[in-house]
Amino acid sequence: MATWFITGASRGLGAEIARAALAGGDRVVAAVRDTGRLPADLAGSDDVLAITLDVTATADIPAAVSAAVDRFGGIDVLVNNAGRGLLGALEEISDAEGRALFDLNVFGLINMTRAVLPVMRRQGSGKIVNIGSRSGFEGEPGVSLYSASKFAVAGISEALAAELAPFGIQTMVVEPGVLRTDFLDASSLSLAEARIADYDGTPAHVTLDWARTANHTQLGDPVKGAALIYEVTGHDTLPTHLYLGPDTLDRLQVKLRQIERDLAPWRDRSAATAHDDAA
Repeated sequence: MATWFITGASRGLGAEIARAALAGGDRVVAAVRDTGRLPADLAGSDDVLAITLDVTATADIPAAVSAAVDRFGGIDVLVNNAGRGLLGALEEISDAEGRALFDLNVFGLINMTRAVLPVMRRQGSGKIVNIGSRSGFEGEPGVSLYSASKFAVAGISEALAAELAPFGIQTMVVEPGVLRTDFLDASSLSLAEARIADYDGTPAHVTLDWARTANHTQLGDPVKGAALIYEVTGHDTLPTHLYLGPDTLDRLQVKLRQIERDLAPWRDRSAATAHDDAA
């Protein structure tokens, strides 16, 4: 029986991961900003500890981790799921909007991980599952700052996989495509307050217009996605990346082709920038 600590567990993918863990016979610490919004099936389970936590309130994180350990004796899996989106051309996004996004998507994840790692190191085991995005390996128009935050999550996860291996702790970044959740609702997605008309009809605003019409019609099924995350996390060895969803797989192939196109004409010249005595 494993103990899962899941941030942003009140709805969407976080809630579905919690349900998958419970269905598998595990215990869940559901960290949410408002425990009153936790779904009844999660709130009513004896195997769920609901904790009020905003991961941007760094000073509150240690107490939440301590409460989890006091209740269940340890933390086997940390799922850094809490996050939100931000749409707009880079020029339209203010410094305050960008920093608020990074405070949640990146620094909230960093501070949660810092707080849980001493527990896992004492145990000599643990798994960290960071919820990234397909936008974390491919920058897309209209989501530049969101992509930047998820690129950061991917980079952190890859580095942690190597840093934590000596302690028996594994790290995986999940990179889902668009899921049919509330992610495009105003409660999870912000639009840049400024709108520059020159971008109308360009790729940045095409993405903006798509988001207004695509809510709850997205391709990905969060229940199936959560089930796969649970299944993969239960294996002895985690992949460094879990690419989740057919649209993610399609865009990954586009990214790989782009890398080869960019590399091919300059490969020899790039290699030739070494010092002559390097050989």
